Amino acid sequence: MAHPLHIVVLMGGWSAEREVSLMSGAGVADALESRGHRVTRIDMDRNLAARLTEAKPDIVFNALHGTPGEDGTVQGMLDLMGIRYTHSGLVTSVIAIDKVLTKQALVPHGIPMPGGRIVKSADLFERDPMTRPYVLKPVNEGSSVGVAIVTDEGNMGSPISAQAKGPWQEFDELLAEPFIRGRELTTAVLGDQALGVTELIVRNGFYDYDAKYTDGLTQHVFPAQIPDDIAEACKSLAVEAHRLLGCKGASRSDFRWDDERGVDGLFLLEVNTQPGMTPLSLVPEQARHCGIDYPELVQRIVDEAMKDAPAT
Repeated sequence: MAHPLHIVVLMGGWSAEREVSLMSGAGVADALESRGHRVTRIDMDRNLAARLTEAKPDIVFNALHGTPGEDGTVQGMLDLMGIRYTHSGLVTSVIAIDKVLTKQALVPHGIPMPGGRIVKSADLFERDPMTRPYVLKPVNEGSSVGVAIVTDEGNMGSPISAQAKGPWQEFDELLAEPFIRGRELTTAVLGDQALGVTELIVRNGFYDYDAKYTDGLTQHVFPAQIPDDIAEACKSLAVEAHRLLGCKGASRSDFRWDDERGVDGLFLLEVNTQPGMTPLSLVPEQARHCGIDYPELVQRIVDEAMKDAPAT
């Protein structure tokens, strides 16, 4: 049994992923209490600094998803306050939440990622930015929030209609990437070890936000039924991306694999520095298959943060 700590579990907030964060935080808090820790649950609001000052925790378990808990904002505040916290630090969070900065950090080191460019949403109503099919996504949202696949067969129009439902109605700029046919794979990294590779088979054909967090919409196949060289490549790339970005605790790397092209068809899409910790989430699921139960997983994330981030 680890030394008992006073741990604030930070959850909720006001991002598009609030509800998922509340589920993650509730699970984490229960797990920490089961390990003998004293837990204070905080649903983040604008008075967070005052509430943390009053709570005086030994460490904050960051169970936030999306902005401002995953983009460096909360990390910077905690750094200023001299409070230890789990998961990745300020610089890593700023880079990893931004899909363009992530490409700039990883591609020069040989990590294969789809090409892409920033487009103004208003320009989409005049012309396609690249040959269909292609993907449009916000530059700095997680959990497949606001992702659209634009195809010739779709009902978005050609060019895209301003009235068609899609991320162009919410964001002034979007990242356009070529669509990679094939299969959805994901690999969790805990510390510096890859836990395995899961294939995500979606009933409606696209692993979007609803598919991630609605029970029954996505089948998780672990270990993924893929060739050994593809599984090893996923694990190697996930660990290398985790290391290059400077991730701490747990991260999750999402891939697309064009199974007609072998290893040349494997592309990293993004690295999640605050992966979900809900009952449907992939990191706890992969950890469980590796013999690490949920409370032990949470404890390991806390242990790494206590070791690697001494308070100032």
